[in-house]
Amino acid sequence: MVQHHNDRLDASFAALSDATRRGVLEQLGRGDASITDLAEKFHMTLTGMKKHVGVLEQAGLVATEKVGRVRTCKLGPRQLEHETAWLEAYRQKWAARFDALDDVVEELKQKEKHDGRKKRH
Repeated sequence: MVQHHNDRLDASFAALSDATRRGVLEQLGRGDASITDLAEKFHMTLTGMKKHVGVLEQAGLVATEKVGRVRTCKLGPRQLEHETAWLEAYRQKWAARFDALDDVVEELKQKEKHDGRKKRH
């Protein structure tokens, strides 16, 4: 179970690491598109776009359907819940660490302020 979860995270983050693939997801968020349309939109070859779509499809982020000679792409079944949860857990850890750091800084400021008063008297 853990390995499967990690494999999904790896596939998703690998797919999302590329600006073109993120752009494809944004485009498909507006509506379905053929690979030809996507290739034109992103000024690339059909082969290049097929590779990008393949990576997104393997990650479950895009689904394709071939009707005749046209392969249509749409957003896939995955909605990034696991990825969001993973990111949120780390966001909370970082927030807790920064809160603790803020507390230390505040303590040091108070000590500095208190020590400064002692020296003046």
